[in-house]
Amino acid sequence: MRIISVAGARPNFMKIAPLVAECSRVSGINHLLVHTGQHYDTQMSDVFFRDLSISSPDIDLGVGSASHAVQTARIMMEFEKVCTRELPDLVIVVGDVNSTMAATLVAAKLNIPVAHVEAGLRSFDRGMPEEINRIVTDQLADYLFTTSREADENLKREGVNPEKIHFVGNVMIDTLLKHRGKADGLNVASGLGIDGTDYALMTLHRPSNVDNPAVLQGILTAVQDISTSLPVIFPIHPRTSQRIREFDLDAMVHGSVRLTDPLGYLEFLNLMSGARLVLTDSGGLQEETTILGVPCLTIRQNTERPVTISEGTNELVGTDPVRIREAADRILAGNWKTPRVPEYWDGKAAERIVAILTANVSA
Repeated sequence: MRIISVAGARPNFMKIAPLVAECSRVSGINHLLVHTGQHYDTQMSDVFFRDLSISSPDIDLGVGSASHAVQTARIMMEFEKVCTRELPDLVIVVGDVNSTMAATLVAAKLNIPVAHVEAGLRSFDRGMPEEINRIVTDQLADYLFTTSREADENLKREGVNPEKIHFVGNVMIDTLLKHRGKADGLNVASGLGIDGTDYALMTLHRPSNVDNPAVLQGILTAVQDISTSLPVIFPIHPRTSQRIREFDLDAMVHGSVRLTDPLGYLEFLNLMSGARLVLTDSGGLQEETTILGVPCLTIRQNTERPVTISEGTNELVGTDPVRIREAADRILAGNWKTPRVPEYWDGKAAERIVAILTANVSA
């Protein structure tokens, strides 16, 4: 059976790693890894291949950055060449980035079956480009692998044939559990001049948060307030760094707000494991903090991962600085929920996925 797996952006690499490993372990699978190049520099791409022990991509499309339309079109043009040359029996896509939707569109038009890993997640906010990518991908995919029961229900409401839906757990947690011991051996906070675990960790990159100067200033105001109680480590996304300069907000990210460049997977996992709290607008961090038992404040109005709220450590706080600070104060006072491990978040999701595919996909 000839399988092509597609990854393109930083969130994809943690999801594709256990699938690549499982495909290489199972006999009868001829596997190719395609990197679209949606994220292409060392800090956003290469370091993840190194940290997660993923071999170099078999094919790199090298599409680079551009507008959503241009980037999607470039991926489709180049990936079509790959599919017509390699003639795969199945294409695996993960997550919700432009590479995910673009590869799915190409495969579907060529009548190649598609498996979508992390299917059925919905924020119900079509202002998010990722939501469009999720909906389109799920409507076209032949195998929909979900991380939660809520995702199953979302797909059924949209008219997806239940026979296509497979609840398998979370491949990102496969990666976390495999590498947590190695990450624990690092001491990244000390290298940043912070002793012990008395710090907060923050990520911020969504256009809705960083492209509006008033919203960004409000968030940074809350972060400044929190930093009077404990240092805030802020690995800054290139887009966010650019906006802070453009909006003349540099003075708000100094002192006890410790800026760093984007970090590798192991370094970031080490910091996240030891943090008192995490502030983020990322989807994946909501899931990882749930498993780590670290309180998480999601700086958004919605989440496509409600299980991290109902069973995990996550809380939506929006962008209001007062609300963000009040939630942080509750965490620092020890007033936070005790998480449960969501069903099937046990490190075996990739194993379940590959077993289903080998039993159902014809070479």
